[in-house]
Amino acid sequence: MLWVLALIGGLLLLGRIMKVPAGPQAVMIGVILGGVILVQILLPAGHPLRSATGGSLVNWLIVLGLGAGVLAYGQGLRWLRGRAAPPVPETRQGPFSEEELERYARHIVLREVGGPGQKKLRDARVLVVGAGGLGSPALLYLAAAGVGTIGVVDDDEVSLSNLQRQVIHTDARQGMPKVFSAEAAIAALNPHVTVRPYRRRLDAETAAALFADYDLVLDGSDNFDTRYLVNRAAVATETPLIAAAITQWEGQISLYDPARGAPCYACVFPEAPAEGLAPSCAEAGVIGALPGVVGSMMAVEAVKDVAGAGQSLRGRLMFYDALWGENRVMTVSRRAGCPVCGAPAES
Repeated sequence: MLWVLALIGGLLLLGRIMKVPAGPQAVMIGVILGGVILVQILLPAGHPLRSATGGSLVNWLIVLGLGAGVLAYGQGLRWLRGRAAPPVPETRQGPFSEEELERYARHIVLREVGGPGQKKLRDARVLVVGAGGLGSPALLYLAAAGVGTIGVVDDDEVSLSNLQRQVIHTDARQGMPKVFSAEAAIAALNPHVTVRPYRRRLDAETAAALFADYDLVLDGSDNFDTRYLVNRAAVATETPLIAAAITQWEGQISLYDPARGAPCYACVFPEAPAEGLAPSCAEAGVIGALPGVVGSMMAVEAVKDVAGAGQSLRGRLMFYDALWGENRVMTVSRRAGCPVCGAPAES
């Protein structure tokens, strides 16, 4: 039995050194344990191979039970950590420190931002849904801009295929929940920012209560079910919503805000496209830098909205075509009789 356990331990150590994802390691260990269990079941008592691998099925069942208990305990702790929201930090009072003044100097000298705009950013609470391709640059630039409290919602873990475009994560953090990977990156970038990670899948029961605690929501999710859910919660709480989407070489972005006269997401996109018409990035591919461009646009629009600078994309939908280097903007308005935002029906 000891040599089997040593073999498993050696595989785990080798996998860690070679940075093998957790999935393939689990398959290899499962094959080894499955083979050992079959040996204990199929071979007669006293058989040399059975003796060499523990000699008793009961012993292995005890070991597997203990291992399952340890794994369940660890998963339970991670689940509790993901469900528990950190307390809302008190708004920082008083003037900026010398370190903050130097850090944000390029903002403060901008006429459209200045000291008052930077203070608004410090006092702001911004929630980002998704720590993937769009969320990665958005989170980094929100943190760099000095947004005081940043929430991030995601239930996924970092995988190797993410690293072609999800620049907030690193190779060493494969297998780590994305919200905690993002938290680590933001803490390394700007210690003046409070990060509130929510390792969960957004659902209708909790979305509205979560959104109500934020001034602005950025949606970088990659599926229509989540986009419509985010929109409903944003409308219910009257929270401005910056939503973007990308595929292959193209992206789009707008600020949806029916409480202030702009349409909601459902006004512009009342129905999800038929299956096959809007394939995911995994199916259709995406150029790695595209989410960097569009996600950075999301951060710019967030900074503008919080600081009150310039003309936002409220009521305008921007399209970006990276392949041909083109931008197009179209005006969008509330849809009469929208069942989500309650836009008045035309008489």
